[in-house]
Amino acid sequence: MNLFKKINWLPTSIAVVTLLIIFGLNAPKPVYAAQKSGKDTTAAPADIQFTSIPTAADSIAIRKKAAMQDAEKLSQQAAAAAKQSVVAAKQAAHSKPEVPKTLWQIFIEGLIGGFTAVILPCIYPLLPLTVSFFTKKSGSRSKAIMQSSIYGVSIIVIYVTLGLLISIIFGSSALNQLATNGIFNMFFFLLLIVFGISFLGAFEITLPSSLANKLDENADKGGLAGIFFMASTLVVVSFSCTGPIIGTLLVDAASKGDRLGPAMGMFGFSLALALPFTIFALFPSALKSLPKSGGWLNSVKVVLGFLELAFALKFLSNVDLAYHWHWFDREVFLSLWIAIGIMVGLYLLGKIKFSHDSDAPYLSIPRVFLSIIVFAFVVYMIPGLWGAPLKSIGAFLPPIGTQDFDLSPVPGGAIATTAKQDGRARKYAANYSALTIKGLAPWFDYDQALQVSKELHKPILIDFTGFACVNCRNMEANVWSDPVVFSKLQNDFVLLQLVVDDKAALDIKDQYTSTYSFKKITNIGDKWSELEASRFNSNSQPLYVMLDSDGREMTDKNGTVLPHYNADYHIDRYIKFLDSGIAAYKK
Repeated sequence: MNLFKKINWLPTSIAVVTLLIIFGLNAPKPVYAAQKSGKDTTAAPADIQFTSIPTAADSIAIRKKAAMQDAEKLSQQAAAAAKQSVVAAKQAAHSKPEVPKTLWQIFIEGLIGGFTAVILPCIYPLLPLTVSFFTKKSGSRSKAIMQSSIYGVSIIVIYVTLGLLISIIFGSSALNQLATNGIFNMFFFLLLIVFGISFLGAFEITLPSSLANKLDENADKGGLAGIFFMASTLVVVSFSCTGPIIGTLLVDAASKGDRLGPAMGMFGFSLALALPFTIFALFPSALKSLPKSGGWLNSVKVVLGFLELAFALKFLSNVDLAYHWHWFDREVFLSLWIAIGIMVGLYLLGKIKFSHDSDAPYLSIPRVFLSIIVFAFVVYMIPGLWGAPLKSIGAFLPPIGTQDFDLSPVPGGAIATTAKQDGRARKYAANYSALTIKGLAPWFDYDQALQVSKELHKPILIDFTGFACVNCRNMEANVWSDPVVFSKLQNDFVLLQLVVDDKAALDIKDQYTSTYSFKKITNIGDKWSELEASRFNSNSQPLYVMLDSDGREMTDKNGTVLPHYNADYHIDRYIKFLDSGIAAYKK
């Protein structure tokens, strides 16, 4: 009762009436179902529709609902972003650049090179001398074994240090570019030619004699330091034999391997070189079973010289392809290899002799078998002059497109196509006659391929490739040549080949500064290499990516981006990869 007494009803009543009037004036007017133009009509009550006036509680509920909807939308966006991140991570993991040669491969090559070096004239005669030196100097067998082991470890340390220095001097980015750099490839070509001529006996590559004398003086001091300097003396004195092998190994590891490739190659080489000294120190009596030094050591050196000349041609071919010289086509390359093979065979049979060779009174059994192998290889290469695929060595040869006289059939009996089969000029096609595969008519420009894909209603298969890409040639020779794969490439896809090592300059209007690497993009190869790295997170070749007609990566039924495909020579897996793209595009 006290509460009611305290209220002044007159002002309160006036305030309530005022509020009612205000709300009544501002209330939404009814919306009539029908009005006649120009007349003030009153609709029947049944035809009147009213809009509800939200109360304060309704407004709060609406705001809560809107907030919940916004939160749900943000949650969905976050989930989509997370899913995209997972997909991108999986794609990045799958597209992780593959090194052309693994460290294990480089190590094994180094190991083979080291064992080869052991039987050269500069090292082989030192085996019994060095082991007997340690045995006599130490006075006991256990001490001789320890000193020989230290000697072997010292050899390994010296060569691995050399490999690490090569890696540090060039750096990882430079090593990755060596395979296609014209200056480096030409330098390596000339270097291997010099090494080859040296092995044939024209001259010897030696380090300064003063260095050898200084090391030899330090080797006489004894102790661990003396053993280390003795190993250094071996390295310097034997350089005329080991230099060409080391040079070839470092060139190959640096241009085709991992950043640690040179060090791993040197580890394999030095391990093979050091093992015989340690093993024969353990078992000195085994030295008696070794063949005696003689003219056969020089024969090994000469055969290696011919091999150096053959390997040198690959580096010249890389430069010729990348700069479109067209001097060194496939049949020229094969002709030189065939000529070198014939020379090796005749040398093994004793029909050719060099100044350092000793007279052989008879033909030994090992020479007979080696000459048979060499001549068989020569016979194998001869059909390649008329277009035979030569799959076992196809990766090392210039592409089949450089062949002037090609009688090889198209896989699956397909009809050969040309770069202008449909009447439309293919941009940049003139640059890639060397990469032409009979029966396929790929495109070489990204934008043009998108346009063709929309017109033909076919998915795009991007082939990131290169002139100097050994794995690319292996894929083409061993996987693309399969009739089923070839048919799908020819009929079900718009094939887009992007050559990442093409040195041809872009038009001035097409040159730009990359927002990814901040480099000036001036040639065609850099443009496609930049695309591969920035969009697909890879810098290895080959890389196969499938896109739809709008340039988007295709997804499976779960919305997961289809994985990329690297150098994998299993035909069934590649067919499955292509089929997944065809199915996704149709979906």
